[in-house]
Amino acid sequence: MKRVLVTGATGGLGRNAVDALLEQGVAVRATGRNAMIGAQLVACGADFVAVDLATASAEQLAQLLQGTDVVWHCAALSSPWGRLQDFVAANIDATHRLLAAAADANVKRFIHISTPALYFDYANRFDVPESYQPRRYVNHYAATKAQAEQCVREAAAQHPQMHTVILRPRAIFGPYDQVLIPRLLRVLQARNGKLPLPNGGSAMLDLTYVENVVHAMWLASMHQDIQTLPSGTALNITNHEPIKLGVALKKLFHDGLQQPFQIVALPRQLMAIAARGMQALSAITGKEPMLTPYSVGTLSYHMTLDNRCAIDMLGYRPLVSLDEGIARTIKWMKQHG
Repeated sequence: MKRVLVTGATGGLGRNAVDALLEQGVAVRATGRNAMIGAQLVACGADFVAVDLATASAEQLAQLLQGTDVVWHCAALSSPWGRLQDFVAANIDATHRLLAAAADANVKRFIHISTPALYFDYANRFDVPESYQPRRYVNHYAATKAQAEQCVREAAAQHPQMHTVILRPRAIFGPYDQVLIPRLLRVLQARNGKLPLPNGGSAMLDLTYVENVVHAMWLASMHQDIQTLPSGTALNITNHEPIKLGVALKKLFHDGLQQPFQIVALPRQLMAIAARGMQALSAITGKEPMLTPYSVGTLSYHMTLDNRCAIDMLGYRPLVSLDEGIARTIKWMKQHG
């Protein structure tokens, strides 16, 4: 790889991706929404370009991709709640336009970060394969990410010279996390260390340490045998260590960060009713609800993913174990606040 364009570079996964590429001596062009973090990336050695992928002109996209041979597309609107048009712009339009510009710029590899939210359907699911499709997608995020994947598959068929891979990492955590751990920490702090969880946090799920996701992106970029990894392939990425939600949170907050931590077990049905009320109120106020039916559901139902395709087709194995990932996250949070 000569130069990689990392989109969403000011988010958690994107920042880790930029750091890893720079450590490998790869030239990085980065783009994202946060100009202050962009300045930090420049100080680290990246070339940062502030641009809205959904509205950028063809000339701006051409300049963004000039001299780039690989794209790591991490940018997305990832939220359980919001306006449909915002999800369409960030997840579908941006992906479609970036794919077209990348093909015109003779980009060789396009690695698209998607989500296992595509599978979720308010039921317990174990070893979910990449082929699984629910009867309907649960929210705008899942629906638009599914359509973004379709854009990638269409580009794979239309532009065979550009090899594409879709990665679906589950519950990313680690340094620079802006979503999973910070949200839970805010709830803990607001409730004096008490964390209400449906069914007491007994749901079995997969987590993925961020360095392992970056490793999968690297493997997808360097993979040479397109017969074993056809363009447009989607792959589940996890830590290969399913764990109960409550156990994982205790390891992180209580054992590691020494935060006051007590799980308050609540019935799933009660939390779901409360979430529906909060979501209805948000439709009036325009403010994101503290809970949504989707967020309650993801904390209630078991969901583990089948990893065989990533192992067999990509040669992916996690570099960092779950316990080591939690330890590294704790160390980073203590150092950075």
